[in-house]
Amino acid sequence: MPREYRTIQEVAGPLMLVKDVENVKYDELGEIELPNGEIRRCKVLEINGSNALVQLFENSAGINLAESKVRFIGRSMELAVSDDMLSRVFDGLGRPKDGGPEIIPEKRLDVNGTPMNPAARNYPSEFIQTGVSAIDGLNTLVRGQKLPIFSASGLPHANLAAQIARQATVLGKDEQFAVVFAAMGITFEESNYFIESFKETGAIDRTVMFVNLANDPAVERIATPKMALTAAEYLAFEKNMHVLVIMTDITNYADALREVSAARKEVPGRRGYPGYMYTDLATLYERAGRKKGSDGSITLIPILTMPEDDKTHPIPDLTGYITEGQVILSRELYRKGLMPPIDVLPSLSRLKDKGIGEGKTRADHANTMNQLFAAYARGKEAKELMVILGEAALTDIDKLYARFADEFENKYVSQGYETNRTIEETLEIGWELLRILPRSELKRISDEYLDKYYEK
Repeated sequence: MPREYRTIQEVAGPLMLVKDVENVKYDELGEIELPNGEIRRCKVLEINGSNALVQLFENSAGINLAESKVRFIGRSMELAVSDDMLSRVFDGLGRPKDGGPEIIPEKRLDVNGTPMNPAARNYPSEFIQTGVSAIDGLNTLVRGQKLPIFSASGLPHANLAAQIARQATVLGKDEQFAVVFAAMGITFEESNYFIESFKETGAIDRTVMFVNLANDPAVERIATPKMALTAAEYLAFEKNMHVLVIMTDITNYADALREVSAARKEVPGRRGYPGYMYTDLATLYERAGRKKGSDGSITLIPILTMPEDDKTHPIPDLTGYITEGQVILSRELYRKGLMPPIDVLPSLSRLKDKGIGEGKTRADHANTMNQLFAAYARGKEAKELMVILGEAALTDIDKLYARFADEFENKYVSQGYETNRTIEETLEIGWELLRILPRSELKRISDEYLDKYYEK
């Protein structure tokens, strides 16, 4: 029987101090009962002797110190999971938000998850087709990978996220595929855009959504990605599904961490973020992967907006250390009207060579990918020269490269948010562009593939 305490000492922002408690543990959940019978939830942040510092999930308005009661319920935060979660929308704490019934749980899982033994991990090696050429062709996503999207405020990362969630599939096999979508600190308008976008295309049937809005409490925002990853672990490792987890926006999550850390009067680290932010982000990202002996997998695409477009800011910086590459959206390409504005040169998927080639995508994939990168880089240099010295200063071959760069951006990268390209279509567009250049320039492609595809 949980004991009740009427010993609330003080309330400061999202924190509350309760005195003279017994047998209360770190991370334990509690309930606060207000004089009018309203119940609010909290969790223990710190135990000091018989004092417990708790963090409120809702706001602290209306808590009367003398007349409110606190009881601790002896367990940490859990998520009720079952097959019925698919096609449902929950709030950041896992409560239904779509007007549907509560989930009848098959089991309740601790949202902090259990760390995966590194020796039990399987190496990511299977190709996931997102239908977006700039990702599939050049920065390939591999099952079990963590591939963040680095965006900036005002860029259309929401459209790209929704597009990937709608289109992503694993080729050639009839496997169960699910998407877990976690949104943190987004506006009602954005949340509505995601839900409607998934409903229109029927993608909602295989999607579990956790939505924390900008006006929801910061504490709930910190719980949202944990809820989503717990749902993903259940679907992947107990139901053997292949799960793609998309989280937007990690910057809002980190800001919520900073807010709570400041309320706790912790010593701030870089730019006021807590010193343990690296560890905290790693505990989220590292829950993705593949396990030996399990058919399921979790692939993670965290999306973050870089404050002031600065990729050395602590959030993208630390994320880059923990994940396997990044897809970078560029303001310059956005201004040119490219959709999606993916800047392929600084983007990188560190595992792409593991997921492409014969039997996965196509034998010529690696060769053409390298050649496209090289030609685009040279084309951009030619265009910069053209700006400084005028077109007359370019050699004929440089003019071809400059034309290649323009065509590449307009045909390959810019495909709109409704187009779903198969990997064959993406590779064909690549070849079509390479035919702009004379065969003698294609030094990164073996003759065998040039004979087969270039001469078509």
